Amino acid sequence: MLSRRAQRPRLLALPPRVLEIRRRRNIILTCLDREVTLGKHFTLTTADQHTLGAYRADPQGAVKGGMVVVQEIFGVNHHIRTVCDRLAALGYVAVAPAVFDRFVRNFESGYSPDEIAHARSYLGNLNWDHMMHDVAAAKDDLKGVGPVGVIGFCMGGSAAFLAACRVPGLSAAVAFYGGQIGRFADEKPKCPVQMHFGEKDESIPMSTVEEIRRKQPQAEIYTYPDAPHGFYCDERASYRKEAADLAWSRTLRFLDAHMRK
Repeated sequence: MLSRRAQRPRLLALPPRVLEIRRRRNIILTCLDREVTLGKHFTLTTADQHTLGAYRADPQGAVKGGMVVVQEIFGVNHHIRTVCDRLAALGYVAVAPAVFDRFVRNFESGYSPDEIAHARSYLGNLNWDHMMHDVAAAKDDLKGVGPVGVIGFCMGGSAAFLAACRVPGLSAAVAFYGGQIGRFADEKPKCPVQMHFGEKDESIPMSTVEEIRRKQPQAEIYTYPDAPHGFYCDERASYRKEAADLAWSRTLRFLDAHMRK
């Protein structure tokens, strides 16, 4: 029997901040009868010898495959980690590489006007070739778990499409409101691609979406009538639950169809 000194202190005696840290470490997310512990932060090394941070969430039960989750311009923040946890609850090992580590380490942002403006200030530093190295390193970390796909949002949506074209070995790619997809639409994906756009997205005109449809006739492309940019993120004012739920259900159907062992 443990002595009083050796016994672990009761959680109620701990300071609130410590309690919250422990709660976040140990919380169990239950979804579709599966359980997943919240993930871990770790380090990836790319083919060009760059080291970057990443977040990984693993399923508690059977593994269907792996998913690379590519961030918005706001870093691997709470929303992106939640997407990883959500995918892990469905049986996918999910890894989100911190692609901004190329020019600012450990960047993470919320969605206030000032935070959005600050995040946008880094856009001039983006290098798509570097980002593909980062996505490939995350994909390689998932080796052995089964088929690997990629999903991304905003900037990450563009990266997910580009990865489908440039990163070998992916089984599926899902792009949410990728504003630069039109720029790369002449490239040819090596795996099935699904895209989601809001019809009220002021940064992605529907004329651009129609051009993407014309150049990518094999892709599944969905638009959502009342949805603005960022409609899937429930931490943003632009969140639209009906569109988000429908897009997510289509995403899961798409992954079920193409991420088969």
